[in-house]
Amino acid sequence: MGLSLSKGGNLSLSKEAPGFTKLKVGLGWDIRTTDGAAFDLDACAFMLGADGKVRSNGDFAFYGQQATQEGAIKLGGDNRTGAGDGDDETMELDITKVPADIHRVAVCISIYEADQRRQNFGMVRSAFARVVDLANNREIGRFDLSEDASLDTALIFAEIYRHNGEWKFKAIGQGYAGGLGPLARNFGVDI
Repeated sequence: MGLSLSKGGNLSLSKEAPGFTKLKVGLGWDIRTTDGAAFDLDACAFMLGADGKVRSNGDFAFYGQQATQEGAIKLGGDNRTGAGDGDDETMELDITKVPADIHRVAVCISIYEADQRRQNFGMVRSAFARVVDLANNREIGRFDLSEDASLDTALIFAEIYRHNGEWKFKAIGQGYAGGLGPLARNFGVDI
């Protein structure tokens, strides 16, 4: 087990996993309440410059574009139910392919068609994000979302960012209304 973070906490990936080049970010959750309509939570990631925006739509990975343009981020499969233990969705980050002008990667999750299905993160429990060193499959850090994200339909879960030559992981846990569209526009994606 890696270091457990609380909201706002961060850890140095460079110190905890010296020499790492590839990470897996695992995201998981369980559904607390449902009216029978299927839940489909989707992981996505944004590579952001110093201005907090993507350089182009190629810096955005989501279910419709499984990798960023340089291949620095690649999404795993789409788990539509959240059933079972462990990671429900994953993404791989190869830091050797992250362009020099990218300062941070926002790791996010959204509920597909949340408004139409009248679903929100208040119906989700046991949500977590964890970072694993792919060289040895060792969990470096983990963030368990303990607070209720209530009516929000998208979530900025965590960030992986550069600071003074080191890579760090920060627990964010910031809910976002309106789902993936408004979240993506916030980061400068043209949709």
